[in-house]
Amino acid sequence: MTYTSILYLLIFLPGVMLFYQLVPVRHRYKVLLAASWLFFLSLSGKLIVYLLLSTLSVHHIGLWLSSCKKSLDLTGASVEEKKSLKAAYAAKKRRILWFGLGIQLGMLIVLKYSGFFSDNMNHLLKAVSYPNLLPGMKFALPIGISFYTLQAVSYLVDVYYEKIPADDHLGRLALYLTFFPILMEGPICRYAQTANALTEGKPLEYKNVTYGFQRVLWGLFKKLIIADRLNLLVETVFGSYKQYGGIVVIVGAILYTFQLYADFSGCIDMTIGTGEVFGITIPENFRQPFFSKSPSEFWRRWHITLGTWLKDYIFYPISLTGPVKKFGKKARTKLGKHVGQVVASSPALFGVWICNGFWHGNGWHYLFFGMYYFVLIMLENLTEPYVIKTAEAFKINRNNLIYRIFQSVKLLIIVFTGELFFRADTLTAGFSMFSSIFTGFNLKALKDGSLLHLGLTIPDYVAVFFGFLAVLAVGIIHERGISIRERMSGLKLPVRWTLYYGAILLVIVLGAYGDGYLPVKLIYAGF
Repeated sequence: MTYTSILYLLIFLPGVMLFYQLVPVRHRYKVLLAASWLFFLSLSGKLIVYLLLSTLSVHHIGLWLSSCKKSLDLTGASVEEKKSLKAAYAAKKRRILWFGLGIQLGMLIVLKYSGFFSDNMNHLLKAVSYPNLLPGMKFALPIGISFYTLQAVSYLVDVYYEKIPADDHLGRLALYLTFFPILMEGPICRYAQTANALTEGKPLEYKNVTYGFQRVLWGLFKKLIIADRLNLLVETVFGSYKQYGGIVVIVGAILYTFQLYADFSGCIDMTIGTGEVFGITIPENFRQPFFSKSPSEFWRRWHITLGTWLKDYIFYPISLTGPVKKFGKKARTKLGKHVGQVVASSPALFGVWICNGFWHGNGWHYLFFGMYYFVLIMLENLTEPYVIKTAEAFKINRNNLIYRIFQSVKLLIIVFTGELFFRADTLTAGFSMFSSIFTGFNLKALKDGSLLHLGLTIPDYVAVFFGFLAVLAVGIIHERGISIRERMSGLKLPVRWTLYYGAILLVIVLGAYGDGYLPVKLIYAGF
């Protein structure tokens, strides 16, 4: 059962809504929690034991951190004794936090990355004529482990720094970690953003329900009409890349990027819409990323909750460590204010992008993807003042249309190249595909019908094209700060519902399913 299945859309979700509305307010969170566990069971079965272990340990460690402070008694202590007691308290609190983080991250690392580490260690040993010493390890992954683990980590760290109180309500904490709309692909929520709303038990209201299903329908449009149709071509090109080169690989990389965006943002639309049905505000995860002008801006608009998580829990902690602060001070002294500042931030930025790469998967191509953006953003930060000075010297208006088009094209090339390596099965395959763009480039493939032998027919291309135009139009409208849903709410009831039924019919008619189409899993559910 996934967010796009008939079982979910016509039975599970309506059933949850019905039970939620029928039970007393104080018990409504229990309906959501039971539904979340049932949803998890339908996808991961007995692996729910990992989820329950994570939930129980987070709850206990949070309370332990809270009780640790209560045990600090400075009554009657001298100044020196107070310092000693506070130091002991701080050390104990850190040990508790690291113990809790060790449980959460330990489960993630063992289940998701142990095979990667053991395989690479064996390759290294083999290279120096040692036999394989580590057994090959591969574990079944519970759905959403990368997402709920980061939420668990953020909760523990926020409790440690006393940004939030430890929650003694096990049910609320469990629901925060496992709320079924966010379980598969996020977004990565913070406790302060959603936890209390999840247990308020707000009644279902007409506006919330209609707005929520508008957003769900828009997500289905992107997922079924664009992402799932493109899957056939993407699988063909990346699965048999040695047969293709040049323009076909370029087309594959471009269309995979659009597939990934339509799939991931479409799922997030369904997630946010489902939360809205129950009166729960789930944070946005995308903000028209393809309207960006630079790699750093792109990542402020793409997978926003992962980016802010990495900034708050990786970038800032690394920046504030003693060695990094000392390194930064020396860099600014020797290299000057601007270059020194950029170099000073490099250890923290490196940490962010190595974690970003690892978070997405356990292959070298994911690490390369992270380092690709690390290098690009470092170069962007280093050269920005010189770009500004050059533009001023040549009297180039950086806000005029031609310059903005140049920036957009440059960014798209960067993004398409990054996604080529991201989607490739291995790093070797990624470099092979990238080099084939130059060694086998030939525009003949655009004229001889080669693109019609990659899994898609002309009607498929037409459906994807008009679907893309719709997404582009909506993006332009949102970029201008116009709320389409607010505008629609002002329409007369018959007109509004005619549009709703028309949109549903469009998804049914143009959606990729049935004969010739295999069910396409949500891409980010695999991360």
